[in-house]
Amino acid sequence: MQVLEVRNVHDALLRGLELLEVHGITRDSRNGLVREATSPVTTVYHRPQEKVLFWDQRDANPFFHFMEGLWMLGGRYDLDYVYQFNKGMKRYSDDGQTLHGAYGWRWRSYFTRHHGKTRNFELKDWSEEDPDYIDQLAIIIKRLKDDPQDRRSVLQMWDPILDLDRDGKDVPCNTTIYFKIDSDRRLQMTVCNRSNDIIWGAYGANAVHMSMLQEYMAGALNVSVGKYYQVSDNYHAYKEVFDKLVDKFMDIDAFDFYTMKSLINSNPYLIGDYDNKITPYPMVNATIEDWDLDLLKFLGRTPFQKGIGYNDPFFVDVAEPIQDAWWHWKLDEHEEAILEIAKCEASDWRKVCWDWFSRRLNKE
Repeated sequence: MQVLEVRNVHDALLRGLELLEVHGITRDSRNGLVREATSPVTTVYHRPQEKVLFWDQRDANPFFHFMEGLWMLGGRYDLDYVYQFNKGMKRYSDDGQTLHGAYGWRWRSYFTRHHGKTRNFELKDWSEEDPDYIDQLAIIIKRLKDDPQDRRSVLQMWDPILDLDRDGKDVPCNTTIYFKIDSDRRLQMTVCNRSNDIIWGAYGANAVHMSMLQEYMAGALNVSVGKYYQVSDNYHAYKEVFDKLVDKFMDIDAFDFYTMKSLINSNPYLIGDYDNKITPYPMVNATIEDWDLDLLKFLGRTPFQKGIGYNDPFFVDVAEPIQDAWWHWKLDEHEEAILEIAKCEASDWRKVCWDWFSRRLNKE
């Protein structure tokens, strides 16, 4: 087992590239050549709330990562919602309408006490108990509230009945999550992953979505966010993508210097004075029941709709500006998109979205 101790995902990406370049092997896979670690790898995030990946070289789509994270917390599995932010998601759908391996669906309503039933996610009010469907998040929250020392708070995403012998396009890569509250009242989270692409998964979508889940659970429990452990059984990157990304940074001889010195100095979360510091915006500022209701309202929001009436300022201060900026951008209203993202109160998301716009405008 190899362990990477990192501050946040911005640090983790380069540490992971270095690990695979220096210690990895090249081998074949069902999707082509991969660069692969020779043993499982655990990434330990000391500040998981710092979930934004800023590297220009990676050019991750922050709008997709942010919106998919909220879509997951809403328990959704419909393709249409995430398709508007990433049309590539369609290739993971077996029926062109749903995503079989959708994590949020499995967190909140996939598993039932009567196997085979399907929930209409659009009508679900998470504040109401449903005797048939298992909202694992609600159960874990109750367990840890009743007993902060509980060690049975296991969030399951892998279904052996429908996943183990499945030959479909989408089965969960992240399979199990463990939650526990430590002696300092911090929520520690361990995510187990069977097959982790470090560029698109571990240090892309996973870092955002799982840290959002951890913040949600910590907010519900009224405890601090602790460390986030990502245990990747098969830790890899597809070689063609890996080689291109490594070339964009620098040659291998410079990697040690970069990770030890330049990386620390270039992390936006560490740059700037007090007034200009890049900091995360607290995601949960209301009761979790009110937050869940706000999320349902937000996920049902029509383009540029205002005056919804949220309980938590996160949705007005952060989520709506990000969503509206994206809608303006897709309408080729670039100036309006930039003005809208400037309203975002989360300085990390505001910066990364602005940078994403800038890279595209500079190409025109």
